[in-house]
Amino acid sequence: MTGINHKLRQQHRIRHGVFVILLLVLMVVLGYLATQYRMQWDISQNQRNSLNEASIDILQKLPGPVQVTAYATEYQAEIGDIRKVIADFISLYQRIKPDLVLQFIDPVEQPLLAQQANVQINGEIVISYRHKTEHLAVINEQTFSNALMRLARLEDKLIIELSGHGERKLDGHANFDLGEFGKSLQRSGFSNQSLNLAIERDIPLNADLLIIASPQVDLLPGEVDKLLEYIDRGGNLLWLVDQESLRGLLPLTEKLRLTLTPGTVVDPHAEQLKAPVTFSLGAVYGQHPITSGFQYITVFPYARQITIDDNADWNSVSLVEVAPDGWVETGDLNAGIAFDEAVDVPGPISVAAALSRNINDREQRVVIVGSGHFLANTYLGNGNNLDFGINLVNWLTGDEEMMVIQPRATIDNNLMLNQSQLTLMAAGQMVVLPLLFLATGISIWWYRRRKAAP
Repeated sequence: MTGINHKLRQQHRIRHGVFVILLLVLMVVLGYLATQYRMQWDISQNQRNSLNEASIDILQKLPGPVQVTAYATEYQAEIGDIRKVIADFISLYQRIKPDLVLQFIDPVEQPLLAQQANVQINGEIVISYRHKTEHLAVINEQTFSNALMRLARLEDKLIIELSGHGERKLDGHANFDLGEFGKSLQRSGFSNQSLNLAIERDIPLNADLLIIASPQVDLLPGEVDKLLEYIDRGGNLLWLVDQESLRGLLPLTEKLRLTLTPGTVVDPHAEQLKAPVTFSLGAVYGQHPITSGFQYITVFPYARQITIDDNADWNSVSLVEVAPDGWVETGDLNAGIAFDEAVDVPGPISVAAALSRNINDREQRVVIVGSGHFLANTYLGNGNNLDFGINLVNWLTGDEEMMVIQPRATIDNNLMLNQSQLTLMAAGQMVVLPLLFLATGISIWWYRRRKAAP
């Protein structure tokens, strides 16, 4: 009997030894896999702890290292550990691009370095890539990814703006002008120059985009001919049209197979939001790269209707529809606004259209917007007009992969528990779990004792 017990104990030791060895091997294998592979699951309701696909695509378009320098003190009274906040955020990008390097510099201890970098506030971030830099005072996925997008643009795109007829200027400061929009284009890697067709012989061949922004006087017939020739060559065009006269550009509408209805769009929904009824609210967008994933409000003051005529020349898409309960007011706005079934056009109404066609072995792109006001300095801050305008220009210049990253709404910041739920959680941690562990231990002890008994 003693020999049998000794043999059983020896087998038991062997089994334990094999178990320990296998456990150690498993731990080594898991440790190795953990160093070679990384997996994560984001179970937040709106995926706010991971990057969206657009941000990941931008990172993949950045070959080579990216240097991120955060000029931040170790502690800030309003935020706390500001460096941890920045490091946690940047880690989302480092998971996708390991050669995105983060460095901290204390602007108080090293003021000279902060001054040389032209840093203005504590917590400011400077992103460097291939001798180009971007400064960020606010850190979130939208601002950071858009900065990376601008750095990814290898060369500036040239925008030509028509001038000589009182057009809105991309560098103008008047309320009527597009100066703020022009600054955003420059930050996004676009350069611009004005062009007076009454003086210049032709539109430059190296132009990536021509902008016609609400001329105030009629173009000469010879100037119109040059514009039509530019379209025939396959040039890209952004045309901002107001409710006034077309200023001699009726032949351009015929070339593009469009009809621009006289009158001003009236949108009763705007009045419900304490805005003038002549401010059309855009929330319904067509299926197009410009509007893909764009779910934000745009505002088009004093807009006019744009109708796409049936044709086989252009691939056409209505970009924005407004005023589903409104109409196109053809009467005098100062004489009272009311729908007249006999002359007014009922909504919904298209106020922007995108056209494209293949010509000269390339895709030609055109966008017409029935409101030059929506990008003007006075109204650019309304809704998401700026982002929509940047998307227009990115698509028109062939950089649809550079579309603006939209902010992601925070849905699940706080977990709210009532007193009963808190009591149940406390009881589970302090009573149920210890009892469960105790019962498991007693069961194992009893099972082993019973098995070892002769």
